[in-house]
Amino acid sequence: MLKNKELIYLFGFSSRQTIQLDQLLPFLKDQIKLGIKITVILLHDGVIGISKYGEMPRSLNELLNLKLKVYALTPDIISRGLNPNEIDTRIRAIEYDELVDCLAQIPQIISWL
Repeated sequence: MLKNKELIYLFGFSSRQTIQLDQLLPFLKDQIKLGIKITVILLHDGVIGISKYGEMPRSLNELLNLKLKVYALTPDIISRGLNPNEIDTRIRAIEYDELVDCLAQIPQIISWL
């Protein structure tokens, strides 16, 4: 059982290829029902599809409508040609130091990379 009932998921797959996100969503929903606080950090190709312009993938929109926090790593946003100031408002862009802070505060980390 989780000590402090908090989890961080590191998610690195493009939401344009929905199979990985579709597989993750049921786990997140079940954990939220159990009262676990979830933070999802989008990194690598996980930031693809987060722009507030264009059509958002269904699975990503479903994720963003869950009761959880979602962050995206700014260097990954920029390296994929996106502007951190133009991402969906339900996502907060963070730098590496903020990522380290998150990982230090919540030691239960699940890599979905």
